[in-house]
Amino acid sequence: MRPSPIAMQRTALAVALALSFAPVAQAAAQDAQTSPTSDTRHAADKSGESHIKEISGVVVTASLLGDTADTLSKPTDVLAGERLDENRAASLGETVASVPGVQSSNFGPGVGRPIIRGMDGPRVAVLSGGLSSQDVSTVSQDHAPAVEPFLADQIEVLKGPSTLLYGSGAIGGAVNVVDGRIPTDAIDGVSGRAETRFFAGDQDGNTSMARIDGGNDRFALHADAVYRNALDYDTPRGRQANSFIDTRSGALGGSMVGDWGYVGLSASRFEDAYGNPGEPGDLAAGERGVHLEMKQDHYELKGALRDLWGAGNGLRFAVGHTGYEHTEFEGDEPGTVFRKNANEGRIEATFGDAQGWQGAVGAQASSSTFVAIGEEAFVPETGTRAQGVFGVARRSFGGFQLDLGARVDRVKSSPDGGDARSFSPLSLSLAGAWKLDERWKLTANLDHAERAPVEEELFSDGPHIATLAYEIGDADLRKEAANQFELGLQYQSERMDAKLSGYYNRFRNFIYLADTGESWYWDEEDEELPIRQWTQGDATFRGIEGEATFHLAANDSGDWDLRVFGDAVRATLKNGGNVPRIAPSRLGAQLRWEHMGWRASLGATRTNRQDKVADNETPTAGYTLVDAHAAKHFDTGNVSWEVFADASNLTNQDARVHTSFLKDAVMLPGRSVAFGVRVFF
Repeated sequence: MRPSPIAMQRTALAVALALSFAPVAQAAAQDAQTSPTSDTRHAADKSGESHIKEISGVVVTASLLGDTADTLSKPTDVLAGERLDENRAASLGETVASVPGVQSSNFGPGVGRPIIRGMDGPRVAVLSGGLSSQDVSTVSQDHAPAVEPFLADQIEVLKGPSTLLYGSGAIGGAVNVVDGRIPTDAIDGVSGRAETRFFAGDQDGNTSMARIDGGNDRFALHADAVYRNALDYDTPRGRQANSFIDTRSGALGGSMVGDWGYVGLSASRFEDAYGNPGEPGDLAAGERGVHLEMKQDHYELKGALRDLWGAGNGLRFAVGHTGYEHTEFEGDEPGTVFRKNANEGRIEATFGDAQGWQGAVGAQASSSTFVAIGEEAFVPETGTRAQGVFGVARRSFGGFQLDLGARVDRVKSSPDGGDARSFSPLSLSLAGAWKLDERWKLTANLDHAERAPVEEELFSDGPHIATLAYEIGDADLRKEAANQFELGLQYQSERMDAKLSGYYNRFRNFIYLADTGESWYWDEEDEELPIRQWTQGDATFRGIEGEATFHLAANDSGDWDLRVFGDAVRATLKNGGNVPRIAPSRLGAQLRWEHMGWRASLGATRTNRQDKVADNETPTAGYTLVDAHAAKHFDTGNVSWEVFADASNLTNQDARVHTSFLKDAVMLPGRSVAFGVRVFF
């Protein structure tokens, strides 16, 4: 598939927009009258200092008490600054896959959902600004999350049970994308960023984005846009047919702001078209493969009232409405249509002070209607209603920090023509952190989390071509319950930053898709599909993960750092055998250098062979991916620039993703290189 004239025009326009923002912003900044405080804040943007800020000091917006990443007892990672820039990819899963304990699902380059500690789908919540993405990516592996990583200011990864914060769908963790589409603080003048990058080698295409924020001490406005177009990529064994992507996304937002807080609105559109490489068609015969065209509109009201009853105590609230639709095309003919309309609201109140008890209470409610129309409508129209209340409390006793939390939900799923099911998940959490001395910190977490089964697990009954199976749900499934214990150790000094954690998680009534050993046949083509049944059984997950950054040198030759990381998870069923499609273990290392505006890195990640497989599941060979990055940062007046080059799979390795249903037919791209420019103003 080659770019059409329209696609080439869009690319040229995106590049022109990205590069034209810089002089406009420079002129606006020179004309604006800024206060000393505002000058200091924006000077960081212009010089690139905020772009390379220390991640340990970044506020985790997903935390109810406004914690930074290094003060949380719960295992949390934040991608921001240059590390986020170097890891941005077309999918959210690929963007966060460098975090220990996190990997990505794969259904071609257009689809990648985060897998946290071996769990994915309805066990991992994908959030945008604290609210659910409300797409249908949990229903099937070929459905992409409606989230754009290139617009993120930071991405927060909460590992382990996060049901306490975000309800039943976060029993395995949560990934929160913070995009700033509703400004939360005053903006004096104009600021923003833009980027365009072109891919070469085994993957041809481009991605361009632009973002601009402006305002004064009372009003703040925001606008952003992304355009991505990528052709079918090459693998070491030839072209991966029907692996193209074409994405457009944009938003407008605005807020009233002040010392009292903020209240704002945003409207966004996400459009995506991508091929299903598992069904490539026959281009030689003029037959297009299966591809998906998706659009989602999202409207949001969000605000905060600060210091209502003491410094640092106030209210946060958010309300969102989402309309989602995608069509799966078989060649040029529309096939199954998936639609979802959803509303969600959330409110939180904080209280207390750092000298005594601190706490927060809140409530969350959502309603959604999901419908599939067409040949692959294997799940009936279903309405889901959920309500939850939650609270957390914290107290510090010298070098010891105690965290307590509880949440109770009510979830009701009502299928068209069937009996409704209701569940009442309960979550409880006890966490402690001991600061042993200035360098060492020990954390311990004990969590009880419960999850209500979702539509596809309860009510499926039909051929699901994406997973190449006939899926059957079980309307009598019980809620899933997990008890997890985790122990973590952190070390920080001038020479090294390190953290290591191990966890043990016992599931009661774990829900998984099991092969029955029977087959179902298409009437028309006599094509055989295995019958898979949503089943429950007790299971155990245990794992270890860690990373360390060694600060090797800081001298006239520059700053030299070595980062090493690794993770492993083992998941077994109580009645014997392994949990299906568990991500394999990994080991990785990266050497980084920075000097006088230059930075470069060279790294390798070894993904090991996965042979701990379930019945009728095949093992997957291991592979090593070698990546490299280089960038040059320089300033021109009030505008900062970066030119960069990124390279992936430099040794052109054969690589297949074990968790993918398409692993036997779809490989990861071969050797690829990207070149681009970023501008900050």
